[in-house]
Amino acid sequence: MTEMHTTASSGRTKALIAGGIVLAAAAAIVLFVLPAEFGIDPLGTGRATGLDKIAEPDNPELERGMLREDVLMLSETPPQPAAGVTDSWEYELAPYESVEFKYTLPEGEPMTFRWEATGTLNYDMHAHPFEGGTDLTESYAIDEAQAMQGTYVPAFTGEHGWYWDNRSANNVTLRLTASGPMTSSTIYGGPAPQERPLAGATGRIDGNVEGHELQGGERP
Repeated sequence: MTEMHTTASSGRTKALIAGGIVLAAAAAIVLFVLPAEFGIDPLGTGRATGLDKIAEPDNPELERGMLREDVLMLSETPPQPAAGVTDSWEYELAPYESVEFKYTLPEGEPMTFRWEATGTLNYDMHAHPFEGGTDLTESYAIDEAQAMQGTYVPAFTGEHGWYWDNRSANNVTLRLTASGPMTSSTIYGGPAPQERPLAGATGRIDGNVEGHELQGGERP
């Protein structure tokens, strides 16, 4: 009888331990995994501990850009060329390489564009005003894609364009075509910014973004 009682008690103990492990795992998911990985915070622990920032990190550039209306209008079909110059640019990104490309554009004058790549790229379409520089950078779209097209209307005079990041182990070729009132372009990605003139561009917009470097920094 004693042996049977001991065996039964041992079984209940193991069941209680197993149940406790399951409950602890469930609690960990609710308290830590959901806020950090998915931004789901039913108990408010993610806000209290800061774990919700892992799923939805603070991005003041994107917050500023999202306050704008009628700046970036994406389309399902290639847009018609805008008045001004037409420019094409191609670049091959090595594995884990980044590049940033900017057009100098005047406020309020639309540019149409399409870029496509041979593989998926992380991108950030953003702009820096000449008055305020990188401290007032605005982002209008941050995502990953293999192509993007639409119409862009600058909210201010300055440098406007994209940061692309190849996070794959393969080379990816990027092709960009744009038309509009661009006066010049700049490539950020090497040891120093590379000024790139535009054929047919007339006039010049005075200004620069002091201290601007490749947005994502150097990649391994």
